[in-house]
Amino acid sequence: MPASLEDQRFAQQKATVFHPISAEDKTAMAGLRAIAEPNKGRLRGTAARQPFDAIMEHVTVPKNVIFEAGIVGAVPGWWSKPKGAQPDAVVLHIHGGWFNWGSAKAYRNLVGHLAIHAGACAFSPDYRLAPEHPFPGAPQDVRACYAGLIELGYKKIAVTGDSAGGTLALGLLLSLAASQSDNKVVPVAGVALSPITDLSLSGTSWTTRAAADPYFIQLQAAELVRSYLNGADPIEPAVSPLRADLTGLPPIRIHVGNDEVLLDDSVRLVDRALAAGVDAQLDVWQGMVHGFLGSVGHLTASTRALQQIGSFLSERFTKTTAKRQAYRRTNQE
Repeated sequence: MPASLEDQRFAQQKATVFHPISAEDKTAMAGLRAIAEPNKGRLRGTAARQPFDAIMEHVTVPKNVIFEAGIVGAVPGWWSKPKGAQPDAVVLHIHGGWFNWGSAKAYRNLVGHLAIHAGACAFSPDYRLAPEHPFPGAPQDVRACYAGLIELGYKKIAVTGDSAGGTLALGLLLSLAASQSDNKVVPVAGVALSPITDLSLSGTSWTTRAAADPYFIQLQAAELVRSYLNGADPIEPAVSPLRADLTGLPPIRIHVGNDEVLLDDSVRLVDRALAAGVDAQLDVWQGMVHGFLGSVGHLTASTRALQQIGSFLSERFTKTTAKRQAYRRTNQE
């Protein structure tokens, strides 16, 4: 039964956490902006793949993580295996890049940090990119990868993603929720970092944060989205998670910077999730821009966000184990 309007408002107030920016981070962000803003809106088309990957390759290398190329569910990708990882838990992380750029190899350092904090191995698939492989190629690959992790014996799977990867992560969770009776393993949680939840680009922050965002402009985003959709309707639920029925999603956490054009995509998604009865929380990081977690080691906010995400995921893994043990004890008595 849907929550009352009063209950929804109360839930929304409790479920949004604002993180103030530190003085040190404010100084660091000023330097980052000075470097980024001259190239604002210029990354376009397949020519942007190499420079985009080069940016992601500069993420600080995590310690005590082994990286291995692999194939899961017939989809190639990269494993991030931290020391002391839980043996039966895994994070499926879907990389960003506006559906046109990005690679699992380039994202391996960021995923490694996420894996360390979650206390679990992580796999990032090299899903097919547009324009060579438009929608629904990427969602199909992500779904195949999830099934592949189950075939490998994983019983506890968390799904995470950033930017376009956050879109695909939420899409996967929605697909699994819709076919719950057919699932051998239900995802324990979902985390999306600045997801693109509305591919019609109708969010108000495309205007209100246009000046604050040092990376993207709407014309640039529209070209990349059009390349991905290849004629598909951007308001279709299978395309834009914001348009879907969010009922049945596992607990989700959304992290977003306050100075990015995609802010409203996160705000609206969490509002709708709460209205659908989902355990959801929005973390808004003041003064932060798109992809700020990639500055781990340089920004306090990046480290804090990774710690909070890791705590959330490890808690969900632990709760799932406890539930299974209780179920087994009940059935043995």
